[in-house]
Amino acid sequence: MRWMMLAVCGLALSACDVVPQWAGGTRPADAVADDVAPETPDNAVEPVEGAPEDTAADAPEAEVSIGTLGRTVASLGNAAEPGLWLKTPLVSVEQPGRVYYDATNTTVDVTLIPIDGPATAGSRLSLAAMQALGAPLTGLPEVDVFGA
Repeated sequence: MRWMMLAVCGLALSACDVVPQWAGGTRPADAVADDVAPETPDNAVEPVEGAPEDTAADAPEAEVSIGTLGRTVASLGNAAEPGLWLKTPLVSVEQPGRVYYDATNTTVDVTLIPIDGPATAGSRLSLAAMQALGAPLTGLPEVDVFGA
C-alpha cells in the first residue's frame, strides 16, 4: 500500500514544474525565455523621445508613523512566518513599532507591516507576538498600536 501511495504521489508531482528544479533538473527553455524577456502587450505605450522619465526619486515617500496609531482587532497571522510582526492597514511603510494588550498589561516590540484596507480593518499578528502578549491564539484580541 505504501509503494502504491508513493507511486501516485510521484506521478502527481511529475506534472509539476517544480519537480525538475528541486530534483536537480532544468526548466524548459520556454519557461526560461519568459523570465528573461517577457513579451510586451500590443497596446503598450512606447516612451516619447525627449520626455522626462519617472523615477523613484520623483515619487512621494511614505512617512513613518510615530506615536499612537490606533486600536485594531488582531487575528493570528501565518503561524509559519517567524518573528514578531503585525500586518496592519494602520501604517503605509514597514517600520518598527509596539503593540499593547490591555488584558495582560503587556507591550511587545514588533515590526509593523502595511497591508491594504481601511484603517478600521483588522490586522494579523504573528504567533510569537500573540504568545508574548499572552493573547488567546483562537481569539480576536484588541491591541493598541504605536509607531516607533
